[in-house]
Amino acid sequence: MTTVPRWGVLPAVLAPLLLVGGWSVAAALRPDAYDPLRRTISELAAVGAPHRWVMTLALLGVGLCHCVTAAALRPVAVPGRAVLALGGLATLLVVANPLPAAGPSGAHTAAASVAFGALACWPLLAWRRDGRAGGVLGTAPRLTAAVVLLGSLAWFVLELGSGTGGLAERCAAALQALCPLVVVLLLRHDPAPRQRA
Repeated sequence: MTTVPRWGVLPAVLAPLLLVGGWSVAAALRPDAYDPLRRTISELAAVGAPHRWVMTLALLGVGLCHCVTAAALRPVAVPGRAVLALGGLATLLVVANPLPAAGPSGAHTAAASVAFGALACWPLLAWRRDGRAGGVLGTAPRLTAAVVLLGSLAWFVLELGSGTGGLAERCAAALQALCPLVVVLLLRHDPAPRQRA
């Protein structure tokens, strides 16, 4: 039977919960006037940030969840799974290379760019020629997911440094964390992969 195993549901559910919960709790614990509409998620885990451990652990969990979800997405083509796992691994590199207390960080920017790019692109590579993913990952759903994810990422890039850069980043990151969950749930409830297995 080629379907997403039950153990693959939990990490897919946890990724968006950890991400949104992490940035919400970390921002609430800050004693300063942290503005989530303007400021980035990475600032919550930056060196010297108050309670940085909250966002650090959340990002660590999100990265691991994406890697486990990629392993569980058996009906998805290997390139799609590999790029989702790459997004998870790059998220772990974001954790390993936090923003410094002052100034930019090339390693952090590179890791975050790979993570955002991979998590926006993986649905494009999810289709299997043998049809084992059913209609769930057909051309229209994959293109729709890619347009939404890449569109939100483009909005974030355009808004960097502006008054709504933090909001754009949160929208892009939340959509990227939700996409694997949607695919897992659709595949778990799509009878086509089971019939073809």
